[in-house]
Amino acid sequence: MISRVRRRAGGATAAAALLLGAATVQAGELSWSAEVAGEVRVFPYRPEFPRQNGDAVVPSVSVEPEAVYEWNDRDDRFTFVPFSRWDAGDGARSHVDVREANWLHLGENWDLVAGIAKVYWGVTESRHLVNIINQNDQVEDIDEEDKLGQPMVNGNVNTEWGTFGLFVLPGFRERTFSDVDARLGGPLPIDDDNAAFDSGAEEYHVDFAARWRKTVGDWDVGLSQFVGTSREPRLIASSRNGESVLVPHYDQIDQTGLDVQLTGAATLWKLEAITRGGHGDRFFAAVGGLEHTFFGVFDSSADVGLLAEYLYDGRDEVSAPPTSADDDIFLATRLSLNDEQDTALLAGVIVDRDTQATLLSVEAERRLGDSWKLELEARLFLNVPAGDPVASIRNDDFITLRLTRYF
Repeated sequence: MISRVRRRAGGATAAAALLLGAATVQAGELSWSAEVAGEVRVFPYRPEFPRQNGDAVVPSVSVEPEAVYEWNDRDDRFTFVPFSRWDAGDGARSHVDVREANWLHLGENWDLVAGIAKVYWGVTESRHLVNIINQNDQVEDIDEEDKLGQPMVNGNVNTEWGTFGLFVLPGFRERTFSDVDARLGGPLPIDDDNAAFDSGAEEYHVDFAARWRKTVGDWDVGLSQFVGTSREPRLIASSRNGESVLVPHYDQIDQTGLDVQLTGAATLWKLEAITRGGHGDRFFAAVGGLEHTFFGVFDSSADVGLLAEYLYDGRDEVSAPPTSADDDIFLATRLSLNDEQDTALLAGVIVDRDTQATLLSVEAERRLGDSWKLELEARLFLNVPAGDPVASIRNDDFITLRLTRYF
């Protein structure tokens, strides 16, 4: 898997260099920045499986520079964002990726992006159902927030009826998985070097997507359509050289998505819903809820938000990739001190209404001066039964401490 990702990333880098070379013929402005982070993950419990590394403390280092070249009165921009990580406990987490390498042109009422880019759709906190363009970088974190760069050509047109976007996605990024001897892995190796596809074009299948979005008063509405290779693989039991393995299989799907947010004085009402075909019978899934904020609590500058969402997923987990978010409740609180250090905390739980399996998540951050930031993250798994989709990592509770230097 790593060698395959690096080959594709290398080709993207070469294409990016050609674009940048063409861009620099014209007079413009080059700016750059970078993030260098040292990270320590602490696993307080022994691993679930004997073959997993039992190290309780696992350090890693990541580097993410960004170069931006603008010209033509800033109507044209080339962005290049590579990413790399070295991890002491997971060979698959030691990886290199091109997050972005794209040219953006701004027209009078339209824009065009060509190259490798990241796109975010959605409004809810606990799960991002409609956000289907980019593949998850699963080795970075299990929260599905980190994404791989996606090759694309994206055009958007702004009209009085809303913004219409069309995406042509030539080339598919396979999901990243932890090594079998690493934490957050599983009982069997994942043979991602021999992934299977519905399409004969495999990872070279060209996917398509479209999205319409519009703001009407206090309402923000988005409607999207995707046709192509599923970003969620099914893991099929197989055998390689006499060893039991799991082989990722990527189905061809079509997905229609809706995201809606209603903004009140202190309350945000949020909904994401999809209907998807291609994983067996067509199914419906949705996440909906609210976030209410108390501003200036106790006559201070701090704000406290309370979040509640319900997660439903009607998929058949025999013919579709399994999910634990089929009938769950999400509750959380968000604290923003609004101080000079941008101190913030988000703590929440997701509870399965049937089994009471619980995921506890904590994220806290604080700036240290002008160039440093300290972050603390925790993921804890409670009451997870043997048949749950996350049962293989139920002993892999972890706490992450990260110190980032900005340049």
